[in-house]
Amino acid sequence: MLDFNLYLITDRLQTAGRALPAVVADALRGGLRAVQLREKDLAAGQLFELAVELRQLTREYGAKLLINDRIDVALAVDADGVHLGKAGLPLAEVRRLLGHKRLIGYSAHGTDEAIQAQLAGADFITLGPVFHTPSKARYGEPVGLSALADAARAVTIPVFALGGIKPASVGEVLSAGAQGVALISAIMAAPNPALETESLLRTIAHHAI
Repeated sequence: MLDFNLYLITDRLQTAGRALPAVVADALRGGLRAVQLREKDLAAGQLFELAVELRQLTREYGAKLLINDRIDVALAVDADGVHLGKAGLPLAEVRRLLGHKRLIGYSAHGTDEAIQAQLAGADFITLGPVFHTPSKARYGEPVGLSALADAARAVTIPVFALGGIKPASVGEVLSAGAQGVALISAIMAAPNPALETESLLRTIAHHAI
């Protein structure tokens, strides 16, 4: 069982010039318990240095740290897991490498991918983009709430709604079957990430009752 229902995905280009670790630290102070380091354009050495900082922060707050795609970096910093996509290593092979103590998240865009991810050993999936969002525009049109609901019914592992998730849409995605929400800009670009995180967690808790 996962112990989080809000999953922050990093993007240092959306922090309004603030240092990425500082924004993540603020979110952790607001109650965040899971973060995915996803700075795909960084060289391995730079990504490792950032991962070390975030590992220290997440340990301090008792939060999970997952690294996008880079299994080597995840192992080097003793992260809690990795997050994979279709273009990465086969999920089943990553599970074999990591064992069962670390988490594996998977980015799915429909029911078939969600089912395959579960069969291959994923602990949870993000499903999206549910709504329009510039950061996911290259993945095509939003899949919508119906696709989210279909995927949530088809698998037993947790599904996190991703893509254009705002406080006003949290109720919709949870009603459609998502266990939680995954987001970037709502926290990364927030003037006060701690307050925004607190607000999002309250909204999730309210709609999850």
